[in-house]
Amino acid sequence: MVLFIYLYLFLTLSLTLLLLLHLTRRRTTRHLPPGNYGLPFIGETLQLISAYKSENPEPFIDERVARFGRIFTTHVFGEATVFSADPEVNRFVLQNEGKLFECSYPGSISNLLGKHSLLLMKGSLHKRMHSLTMSFANSTIIRDHLLLDIDRIIRFYLDSWSDRVFLMEEAKKITFALTMKQLMSFDPCEWTESLRKEYLLVIEGFFTIPLPFFSTTYKRAIKARTKVAEALSLVVRERRTAMERGERKNDMVGALLGEQEAGTGSTGGRFSDEEIVDFLVALLVAGYETTSTIMTLAVKFLTETPLALVQLKVLFLAFFSFC
Repeated sequence: MVLFIYLYLFLTLSLTLLLLLHLTRRRTTRHLPPGNYGLPFIGETLQLISAYKSENPEPFIDERVARFGRIFTTHVFGEATVFSADPEVNRFVLQNEGKLFECSYPGSISNLLGKHSLLLMKGSLHKRMHSLTMSFANSTIIRDHLLLDIDRIIRFYLDSWSDRVFLMEEAKKITFALTMKQLMSFDPCEWTESLRKEYLLVIEGFFTIPLPFFSTTYKRAIKARTKVAEALSLVVRERRTAMERGERKNDMVGALLGEQEAGTGSTGGRFSDEEIVDFLVALLVAGYETTSTIMTLAVKFLTETPLALVQLKVLFLAFFSFC
């Protein structure tokens, strides 16, 4: 009898929730472009993930463009999402970002990045943090530090290569190691590699349904993000203590800890440890996939085009001598 009551309550709550979800979806998607919203909660997330894990993800877009047009709506990662395959619309959106359109990310990504992430910042704080980040890209820093670090780290990993390597995987290791060096002055070591493995779990959670009870991948990502935050928090605390003793390093953590201007932090004054950790998490994630992919493709195409490789060497030498 008790089991029957529990089952009845569960079914009643489930049906009520589905009804509310249906009514809410009708209200929120009434003025959106046509499309298919898939299953409750899940939407078309599984189809999208499956497509982008395949060798040919284009059919996911092509099939819906054929049915609904170049601009269509679907439901992925827990949210109604409009896809645009129209170049003019895409250009208009990008040109009006921050004016008519506001940048945002699915819950699966924003939850893992942290509420103080650079990717989620807006207004004057975002401009300030963007300027701080770009200050590490001037010619003096590139000449005196970045290029030397790139050369040294690449040589470090080249020495460990065997006759056969998976270039994409090695490019990711190099990218992560270089980012760690620029952000926190850490050279490749067992600790940085352990942190990178946790990051892999975090990144896997970006493209899942943001419900821990539904997705084991997302649940693992949440746990990994906690471990990463704890590790980075320890680094920030140690660096803050060292700075109070007069010790300072010329890296991103040092710059963040040195920011004392009023209004710099989200609540005014200096950045909290949580803000710095969220900022570091975003920077480590931001270039991991994109930079390593570009590196891999660059090696592929330059290997196939020897003349372009020669021209690139000439440009590099000219740039280095100019700096």
